Amino acid sequence: MVHKSGRVKISKSLSANFMQVSKNFSDGAKVAYEYEYFNAAGVLIVHSAIALADALTIKLGGVKCKGENHYEIIGLLKDLSPDNLQRDSALKQLEAIISHKNAVSYSGSIYDKKDTDKLLKHLERFTSWGLTILQGLTL
Repeated sequence: MVHKSGRVKISKSLSANFMQVSKNFSDGAKVAYEYEYFNAAGVLIVHSAIALADALTIKLGGVKCKGENHYEIIGLLKDLSPDNLQRDSALKQLEAIISHKNAVSYSGSIYDKKDTDKLLKHLERFTSWGLTILQGLTL
């Protein structure tokens, strides 16, 4: 279980804002990808996934992680979402995306099409699961 001290309460109504931010980052990643700005696309993919994860934790529990350790959100999502194979797979996708955050942003690593394609695939899978969860809550 993740330490609750790394969480902040937030109104569930703000989940939609985080979803919009996630979509903006995702759309921006696609534009950057088209122009072969692969590191820029990678950064936007990472932030899209984090914003979606925040939208989910806010909608599910009225909380989000605070601080710079983005891996904490994986534990929070595990605590708040239904336990099943789809969740476990989706959280592995999120973890794979987060593991690229420093490399794509700060390390001087040059990302190419192949690297970005992998990140996009992870984002698609995580987003598909996340939207399924959110749609299930709005029924």
